[in-house]
Amino acid sequence: ARQVATMPTRTQARWALATINKELIHRHPWITRAAVRDAIANYIEIFYTPPRRHSALGYLSPAEFERRAQPRIILAA
Repeated sequence: ARQVATMPTRTQARWALATINKELIHRHPWITRAAVRDAIANYIEIFYTPPRRHSALGYLSPAEFERRAQPRIILAA
């Protein structure tokens, strides 16, 4: 069965695409589709996803969640 996106999900997707268009796509002259695709992937990975908080991660950003999940090494004195 196919699931239909809920309104908040659809709204969030539209907001994210509008942000990418405003902050990335319309600021550069693009020569190839591959360049645009790579730029979007980098934008999402570097600028959009790391600071965004997720409820599934206890309202931490992915970067903060990963940082806290790293094993801590205690050096003996």
